[in-house]
Amino acid sequence: MINLSEYTLPRDEELPLFDPHMPAFTCTHEARHIPPIDAEAEAWFREARALEDPEIYVDDRDYKRIVELTRQAAERRHWKAMLNLASLYLEGRDPKHGTGDALLWVEEAMRLGVPAAYDRMGTYYSNGTGVRGNTERAHAFWLRAAEMGNPQAMTFLANKMNATWDSPRNGFWANMSIATKMFECALAQGFGEAAYPLHFRYLHPQGSHAEIIAADPRETRLHALKTLHLGAKLGCAMCATHLYIDFDHPFKLSEMIAPFVDKARGERYRVLANYLDFNPDIRYPNLDQVLPLPPAILPAWNGDTYTLIEAAMGTCFPPRPGTAASPAQTAACKTLDPVFHLRRSGEQTQGKTAPFAGYWQPKAPDEPDAVRKAVEAIQPALYARDERFFVPHVYEPFGKPVSSWLVWEHWLTVDAGDGEIRPQAARGWHAS
Repeated sequence: MINLSEYTLPRDEELPLFDPHMPAFTCTHEARHIPPIDAEAEAWFREARALEDPEIYVDDRDYKRIVELTRQAAERRHWKAMLNLASLYLEGRDPKHGTGDALLWVEEAMRLGVPAAYDRMGTYYSNGTGVRGNTERAHAFWLRAAEMGNPQAMTFLANKMNATWDSPRNGFWANMSIATKMFECALAQGFGEAAYPLHFRYLHPQGSHAEIIAADPRETRLHALKTLHLGAKLGCAMCATHLYIDFDHPFKLSEMIAPFVDKARGERYRVLANYLDFNPDIRYPNLDQVLPLPPAILPAWNGDTYTLIEAAMGTCFPPRPGTAASPAQTAACKTLDPVFHLRRSGEQTQGKTAPFAGYWQPKAPDEPDAVRKAVEAIQPALYARDERFFVPHVYEPFGKPVSSWLVWEHWLTVDAGDGEIRPQAARGWHAS
């Protein structure tokens, strides 16, 4: 006998309906569900993403090549490429393929168990893209995606439940405890956009039915501040903008979460927020080194926008037309391959240049505690033999030259996985 259920299209899958008053939610990470990625497909995918860099004007992008590379990767079951190809079809980047083919690629990813594909199908039902619009089915697919660990679906549904009363007509309900769990689960997976609504939950703690939970305001403000900072590190432009305003020109001093007005900190958040608005795919993994939270000392900065962005990203942009990368930028941007870790070798020098090629880190063992900690926050950088050491934080206490009190410590590279080869996670894909 033929089992007709075997021939049910993924778009027609019967799913439990979304219950906005769900009593519990179990946090699952998406990484546990995604299929392995072919290395060659990953290379094609990354090449295609590079061709869509925001620095390239839309009309100047080679979409024929972008579609070709993305299709090659999708045919190797690269799940992000499959979803990106669907978006390219919907955008009309390949006239031979349209909505129907986009839907088929999303369904193929659903068959592979990709949580983001269920999230995408929910969007299609919400918008009526290739299927008859159905809000209930849209929420059912979003719920399945969230249960499978998709952080975008979690954040979307959490925002729906992040209210103090029910208003089904307007699409929101009161279930703050579950909303908070979803925001936290999404943020724990590196989805920075979840940090912005989550910081409000930490700032004004409330139960599932919007009842006020008593808490020390100093602790809630600190928790909210750290959450916004983490969000900025993970690419949340709204988080960085909020911190810019709070440090630079808070609307009400009594309500600011920053411990004090600090326009220098505020300006850095403004620069980083503006670049996130321009390119939401970037991240700032080195944010704590260039813009630490108080009471840490704020490192020196020359005021150049790209210098700050590059330092926060831990990478270098290609030199802008008519400019050349400075030795300081070059030293700071030589980052270590992730398959290696660093270990102290025990060798040191007080010279102004590297005695031999390798990773070197400044130390200030005989200086005041605040200066010592600020200097030690500088990460090891790669130097060639006889290359002059770069000191991004210029401190000259008691009039002493910097070179007279810095000690440079050498670090060795060691295998991070003891010979184990780990697959590299794919990054960058269309969210629509």
